[in-house]
Amino acid sequence: MKNKIDLNNKRVLITGAGMGIGAAIAEAMASSGANICLNVPHINAAAEEFKEYLKDTYQIDAILIKADISIPAEVDHLFQELANRWGGLDILVNNAGVESVADCLELPLEEWDRIFSVNLRGAFYVAQLAGRMMKTQQQGCILNISSIHDKVARKGLIHYCSSKAGLNMLTKCMALELAADGVRVIAVSPGAIETDMNKDEIEKFGRHRFNEWIPLARVGKTEEVAWTCAFLASDLASYITGTEIYIDGGYKESTIQYDPRK
Repeated sequence: MKNKIDLNNKRVLITGAGMGIGAAIAEAMASSGANICLNVPHINAAAEEFKEYLKDTYQIDAILIKADISIPAEVDHLFQELANRWGGLDILVNNAGVESVADCLELPLEEWDRIFSVNLRGAFYVAQLAGRMMKTQQQGCILNISSIHDKVARKGLIHYCSSKAGLNMLTKCMALELAADGVRVIAVSPGAIETDMNKDEIEKFGRHRFNEWIPLARVGKTEEVAWTCAFLASDLASYITGTEIYIDGGYKESTIQYDPRK
């Protein structure tokens, strides 16, 4: 029995891969031997440097393709480039996502549509094209990066929470349909995860509050999400499909803060 994550020569597409959780997943999978396609909506120097870093450090094929997943024509171009370069795809990490804060009674319909165009419609179209590729190969794995807010409601994020709840049902439906083709589909739902972008916000809000609310008493790390994804995409997880995996230190289960034992 294998006891090591082995993604040697697997072809991996990661949307929203320029920073944060997406970049951490890219590095974890590259270090496990996978070839990586970094998808970003805008190419900048940092994304180019990260691509070269992956190639040089892990001796894998790394490519960078610009595409806004809310625009179908750009997704079509992304998959055409993948077909030209690799001839197929083994793993999709549907990581691209956006969020904003608005009172439910004041939320403009245009902002609802913007969030859904990336988080749900865009994720579906990317998964659909990936699924078609994988079906011809009779193997593959799709990881949809969701959130604990696919189950836990939050004030000010009705559009975001609804899009992630939809992504979970998308995961289950695709898993049922694609199982006969050897394609696994799994939702990965992080909780409070510290990134370069939200570190200052966590400190401003009060890290001690998260330490009190989260049963494991700390904010999570991007690499903890990344290595879970690498495991799920590997043959070690070959019997897992159609479910969601929560990486949240127990945060989702801790909505009642008082302890009657005290």
